[in-house]
Amino acid sequence: MAYTKKARTFARKAGPRQALMKSLARSLVLEERISTTEAKAKSLRPFVERLVTYAKKDTLASRRLTKSRLGDDEAVKKLFESIGPRYAERAGGYTRIVKRTLRGSNDARKLAYIAFV
Repeated sequence: MAYTKKARTFARKAGPRQALMKSLARSLVLEERISTTEAKAKSLRPFVERLVTYAKKDTLASRRLTKSRLGDDEAVKKLFESIGPRYAERAGGYTRIVKRTLRGSNDARKLAYIAFV
């Protein structure tokens, strides 16, 4: 049977969608709080939480996995040196999504902040 897929596509093919997640994750790691649409924030959350879990382990394999997911040495360094140790005792739930008010323009996108707890 054909079941409904859960992933949001954002009207993009697989390559641009992966590039979007990589870019949003890089920005979140470097800035620690970003503003985006609610749907993108909800899709970004599991992506980033896996990266933080890798950073908690701090092995060579986890560094290489994170580098392949983020593609940026500066972001990987910050993730492993400051963000990973910060959540060493925490069992999950490293990010928080806070909904914002609607923007004043004519589009109806719901905006949100995503930040580390």
